[in-house]
Amino acid sequence: MNLTPNPSRLEPATVTAQAFPLPADIPFPLDDAAPVLALLNRCPAAQTTPLVDLPSLAADCGVAAIRVKDERARMNLGSFKALGAAHVIAHAAAAANPDNPIGALQGCTYVTASAGNHGMSVAAGAAVFGARAVVYLSDTVPDSFAQRLTAKGAEVIRAGQTYEASMQAAAQTAEAEGWTLLSDSSWEGYTEIPQRLMQGYLALMAEVADQLDAAPTHVFVQAGVGGLAAAVAAHVRATWGDAPRVIVVEPDAAPCIAQSLAKSVFTPVSGPVSEMGRLDCKEASMIALRGLARDADAVVTLSDAEVNGVLGKLAELGLATTPSGGASLAALMLSEPHRDALGLSKTSRVLVFVTEAE
Repeated sequence: MNLTPNPSRLEPATVTAQAFPLPADIPFPLDDAAPVLALLNRCPAAQTTPLVDLPSLAADCGVAAIRVKDERARMNLGSFKALGAAHVIAHAAAAANPDNPIGALQGCTYVTASAGNHGMSVAAGAAVFGARAVVYLSDTVPDSFAQRLTAKGAEVIRAGQTYEASMQAAAQTAEAEGWTLLSDSSWEGYTEIPQRLMQGYLALMAEVADQLDAAPTHVFVQAGVGGLAAAVAAHVRATWGDAPRVIVVEPDAAPCIAQSLAKSVFTPVSGPVSEMGRLDCKEASMIALRGLARDADAVVTLSDAEVNGVLGKLAELGLATTPSGGASLAALMLSEPHRDALGLSKTSRVLVFVTEAE
């Protein structure tokens, strides 16, 4: 496990909107969950996910409390991603027909690239609101995810060896066919949809704020392109201010956020394929990076072996998940060498996330 402090957060009061060099059209993540909750209140499948208390593990880790936001059953789709793309599609449907959005997007096609869970959200949202979903997968995504997507009604196309290659293929098709690209990443000239998608993730943090009896002192959250991490961090700052320490967790095979923050510039990376497949992204979302440069205190990177080494313990605790889903809890469990740098102590109250089912 390696630790990269975020120099921008050493003196939070000095951070400004332009502190991190990105194109001028790149906005910060949104921090208002109210519009998301209003749409979710109209969805029969929307239920609050549990916040699990782990007192025995907290004692083992030498902290006061560990609370786990368990997203494995979110809207029967198996991950927090259910809140993202489906929120974008629901927003579009409500704008098209506020009184009866169901089926309001007949004739619309959404196309995306995914490592699995984002595609499930696109497929589910499209099915509810009458749209077509086309999902590009890289050759490294397991067939089991492709089968889940087709079962939800999506058309699956394989393209490239990496997430980035499949996203390029999806973007090219969107332009050629006039379809709507629904990416969970963002870049110069493509910000409105991913910003709204990230806003969807605020719903889980609104739930956390209601479920906690005291603000966390530390938040460990995993990142691929960074959408969840940036949404979580933005909500933490809006709700609890500068005090909680936000620690982003990445695979050491894809440290795009760690490298970008360390170098103070957007930095794509290269590396081997990680078993943390949903986190194995070599380029950060620019919106996420702008937010994390302001809001995150540090990034830790973990190897596949380190994460796999704690999955058995998580299963024993009733939190069976994948390497991607367990990465933030693994980072806490492996944090002893960086305990002082992270400010962990016997009084720390730590929030972590199990983001997906096995």
